[in-house]
Amino acid sequence: MTTARSTSGVSAQVRALDEYLASHEEDLLRLTEALVAFETPCPPGRNTDAIQEFLGRRLAGLGAEVALVPLYPGDSQLLAQLPGRGGGRSLLINGHVDVAATAPEEPWTNPPFAPVRRDGRIYGRGATDMKGGIAAALAALEAVLQTFGRLRGDLVVQTVTGEEMGEAGTLTALKHTPSLELALVPEPTAREVSLGQGGVVTGWITIQSPQTFHDALRRRMIHAGGGVHGAGAIEKMMLVLGALERLERHWAVMKTHPGFPLGTTTINPAAIEGGRHPAFVADRCALWVTVHYYPGETAEAVTGEVERTVLAAAAADPWLRDHAPTFRWGGRSMIEDRGEVFPAFETDPRHPAVTVLAQAHEEVYGAPPVRRMSPSVCDAGWIAGRGIPAVVYGPGGWEQAHAVDEFVAIDELSACARVYARMITAWCGVGTAS
Repeated sequence: MTTARSTSGVSAQVRALDEYLASHEEDLLRLTEALVAFETPCPPGRNTDAIQEFLGRRLAGLGAEVALVPLYPGDSQLLAQLPGRGGGRSLLINGHVDVAATAPEEPWTNPPFAPVRRDGRIYGRGATDMKGGIAAALAALEAVLQTFGRLRGDLVVQTVTGEEMGEAGTLTALKHTPSLELALVPEPTAREVSLGQGGVVTGWITIQSPQTFHDALRRRMIHAGGGVHGAGAIEKMMLVLGALERLERHWAVMKTHPGFPLGTTTINPAAIEGGRHPAFVADRCALWVTVHYYPGETAEAVTGEVERTVLAAAAADPWLRDHAPTFRWGGRSMIEDRGEVFPAFETDPRHPAVTVLAQAHEEVYGAPPVRRMSPSVCDAGWIAGRGIPAVVYGPGGWEQAHAVDEFVAIDELSACARVYARMITAWCGVGTAS
């Protein structure tokens, strides 16, 4: 693993930041532990007001104008604005305070919400995804403000809810946020600079018979001379599955993106529900699918192609042509309506923010960072959709996220705070505007 290097040979400005962070490292570790200790699993959600109030008090102590915007009872979105003195560039820092759910049967060494330091790591649910990243960003912000005073550019911090379940926390926060020039999302990236992600949309494909038949009538529905024009919805869904498989293979052959492995555009038949009782022919079947797509595509375009493919297959079937499948795509919450969308996005690798972040990383680690697309998804797609270029960079990696005995390495946490402090300083600017 690449380790952070010393501050020899860097500017006095950067040395001052590093000295502040080194002398306050224990504060960073305690903040990470404090955030992990808040039990904010999602699902069930509706449990983040306490952590948001805690963060609000901390940001208010840095001089921020703090507001809480409700979304669901128990889940409000935190916005903290630090107006700049002028002459700098604006920055949004966005992170989610909800964490992946745990289960009683999981073999955690220690309780997931009782953070423990051991072997140079902080263990606990959310340590990597993404309370460690939030703590590092806030520690960096504090270092910059305490060292140099008020920033030149405006800075907004959003801590949001429901990201784990595709909820509209970030969308809600963005409605109350001014247009900004850049967003930094401290999701875990294993010290890589993530410049984008593929999109994900879930959907339900449903086959519904207008009639309900007793099991005794099945013989007349499937054998010669039976005379009953009916069908089992579960069996008809097999035609839909075949059509989806053919489309998935076609996409794999015809679609490419330089940032992703071939065949990333998958259509996953993730769950199926159907029938009511063994004494009935199944009159309903619903298929829950997850569709992945590349940057440059939209959820509307790819789901439209799915629908056309399925309906074409249905049109070739004597029963389905008169009882066509129906579709419901996306949603605002996997909890509330069992649907979600994470838009694709791509940030130009030549964007000035990428250069600033890469230089900050190289100063701390002594080598340039890997730059690539994320193998997962986060709320940065919604931010980019608002016209705010986004970069994703944070401590920990996907191997730790959502895992039993999730952890973040202490040296990586501290190094990441140094990177963030450099980026905030270089991007927003410090000192008196010229």
